[in-house]
Amino acid sequence: MSDSGFPFSSDRIFTLSEANGLIPELEQLWSNIKDGRQILVETREEVKKASAQASLGGGTVVGVQYIKGLQDINGSLHAIQELGVVIKDVEIGLCDFPFLLNDRLVFLCWKSGEEQVRWWHDIDSGYANRQPIENPDK
Repeated sequence: MSDSGFPFSSDRIFTLSEANGLIPELEQLWSNIKDGRQILVETREEVKKASAQASLGGGTVVGVQYIKGLQDINGSLHAIQELGVVIKDVEIGLCDFPFLLNDRLVFLCWKSGEEQVRWWHDIDSGYANRQPIENPDK
């Protein structure tokens, strides 16, 4: 629970316009995460071999790539959280934005690849229960 008493780590409340304004930056950050994950997949076997030989002074030429992949993922996830966005699913790039809907705290719901935030759900529900935002242009 955050200092504000919210049941999530962000204290920020977004407007729909603010959430939509972050989409280009979020897409870039999710792209960095995907690239980092790909590096981890590509170097996994070599890193496992090096790890098994670590007590013998083993290493690997892909170690630098592997560390860069970890740093890219970590840095991008941290940047998303610093924006006040709540990360819900790293696999699909699912994010929530705390939002007041008719004086009730809910989450605006967006996933990587969607052009705009068009969905919301209650704080205690999730992606499967998201509902379209009525009059999203207002």
